[in-house]
Amino acid sequence: MTPEQIPLLIGFIVMSLGSVAIFLHGDKRREFRHHTQFHSVVPFIAATAYLAMTLGTGVIAIGDTTIYFPRYIDWSVTTPILLAGLILTGLHEHPRHSTYILPAIVLDVIMIATGLVAALTDDPTQKLVWFAWSCAAFAGVLYILWKPVCDVSDDLGGGMKTVYRANLIFLTVVWLIYPLAFAIGPEWLGMISGVGSLWLILVLDVTAKVVYGFVATARFKKLPDGTP
Repeated sequence: MTPEQIPLLIGFIVMSLGSVAIFLHGDKRREFRHHTQFHSVVPFIAATAYLAMTLGTGVIAIGDTTIYFPRYIDWSVTTPILLAGLILTGLHEHPRHSTYILPAIVLDVIMIATGLVAALTDDPTQKLVWFAWSCAAFAGVLYILWKPVCDVSDDLGGGMKTVYRANLIFLTVVWLIYPLAFAIGPEWLGMISGVGSLWLILVLDVTAKVVYGFVATARFKKLPDGTP
């Protein structure tokens, strides 16, 4: 087994076990069971991506850089699910406000796609442009979460507001580290090695998908029946 395969295999194992554990741990009440489903399926999708990368499927060397395509496919599916669950929480499940979900997901997918383009290009200027555009899309996602969705959540108040704020802070902090990981990784500045980048992304993925899933579902279990 190569040094690159070790963190990928660990990622597959942790994500697989995390998926099952979150499903067993999560709230099964009618009001919140969809959040349990969201948070349990996210690491299962990630486990699939980590399995593919462990086996070398979709892993392509371009020049001196190794591109892990399953990682970007994983992110383009799992982060929209996390966003949908988070925004539904902020909107207290009220469908009349659900129009915020689509633009957030569109911006999120653009962010990931342009991040992949930045990783693929060798031209420093183009890499910077695509990275900046990816960050701009990310800023749009954060604006939606922190401004209009927060405003609705604050107006509605109650326990769901508290859960939304706590979950939002958790995800925002973790997600803000991803662009930094890209910038210092072999895809751009090369300040850390390819193996070091794999370990860093693994820690971030496990935190954003497994740890966050446990924390989020635990907060829902503290809410009384009939919420929102």
